[in-house]
Amino acid sequence: MIDDEKMDWDVYYGGPSRSMEKRAALDVLALAKELAALPERALERVPLSDALREQVLEAQRITANVAHKRQVQFLAKQMRKREDELPAIRAALDAPKVDRRRAASALHHIEAWRDRLLHEGDEAINELLAALPNADRQQLRQLVRQAKFEAEKNKPPAAARALFRAIQDAYGEAILPQDI
Repeated sequence: MIDDEKMDWDVYYGGPSRSMEKRAALDVLALAKELAALPERALERVPLSDALREQVLEAQRITANVAHKRQVQFLAKQMRKREDELPAIRAALDAPKVDRRRAASALHHIEAWRDRLLHEGDEAINELLAALPNADRQQLRQLVRQAKFEAEKNKPPAAARALFRAIQDAYGEAILPQDI
């Protein structure tokens, strides 16, 4: 009987399955498409060998649909030959995505604090001041009162926006906590 935990199936079957190879090839093709779609400034930040950079620029230069597709497939083939470069390329392409997600998360966190301040009042202000001692209690209370008044009178939410900016300024460069 074969022990599944200790068995190296790639060795047992003579290598990875065709499905695994195809998934890996499609992954590299998607990476090649992403590289070919990058603007020049973003491409400069990606660590590519001169040969791959040339292939990417060639794929960007070609605009005819079929020829472009063929060139991107050729780029993917060249990238599969240089598997040692792929992790660095993936990391360089993922870094801006992570930064954008982190910034979006921070904005959602600040919006959640603003909503809590508007609904819970002084209790939420006390919690926010415990988390951010550099925030101005008087300014926060005044902005909350103004925002509630504007909402009652169906006026534009200028105070709510100012409250958002005040919370954002209080955070400054502080690391945002995960929980609200």
